[in-house]
Amino acid sequence: MAKLVVQSPEQKGRSYELTVDKTTVGRVEDNTFQITDASVSSHHCEVLLRGTDVVVKDLNSTNGTFINEEKISESVLKPGQKLRLGQIELSLETGDSIVPSAPVTAPASAPAGASAPMTGTPRKQVDQTVVMKRGVSLNELEQGTRTTGFDTANKGFSKKSNKTNKLFFIVGTVVAVVVAIIFGIIILTLKK
Repeated sequence: MAKLVVQSPEQKGRSYELTVDKTTVGRVEDNTFQITDASVSSHHCEVLLRGTDVVVKDLNSTNGTFINEEKISESVLKPGQKLRLGQIELSLETGDSIVPSAPVTAPASAPAGASAPMTGTPRKQVDQTVVMKRGVSLNELEQGTRTTGFDTANKGFSKKSNKTNKLFFIVGTVVAVVVAIIFGIIILTLKK
C-alpha cells in the first residue's frame, strides 16, 4: 500500500495511506490529508493513483510543489523521491503491488548515503500512521455528489435584495413630510 510520509522535523512521522484514486493535500481541514503549516496552501495539490503510477498535481499553490527540488505542475512521484509542498518535505513509501519493481530498486540503490536514513525512518513511522477520513472516490466525482460542504444547491452567489433600504427610505420620507406639515400648522396657528 502506498503512503505519503512527512519528513520535515516539525511534523515528522505523520503519514497518510493512499487508498483512493484522488487524495487532496493542503492546510485546511476539508483536504483528505491536512498539513497544518503556513507554507502549505489551503488546497496545495492532489495525489492521484493512475494504474501503477502515483501522480502529484499542483493546484496553483502559492509556494509551489516540487519533486527532488524541481518545480512541477503534474508529475509521477516514485519511491525514494522527495516531495516538497512549501517548506514541508514528504516521501512516498510503497509496497511492490503499487509500483513496478524497476523504479523501486533504482532510487534505493542510486543515493547510497541517503538510503540508510530512509530505511531507518519507516520503522518509526509505521507505528505513527494516522488514519484519516476517506477521500473522494471516482464515482462521487463522476456523479457530482458531495458528502460534505456548504454548496448544496450548486448555485452561484445571488445579488442581495435592497428592499429593506428602500422601505426605510420611503417610511422616513413620509414621516419627515408629516412632521413638517404638523410644524407648519402649529406655526400658522400661533401667528393668528
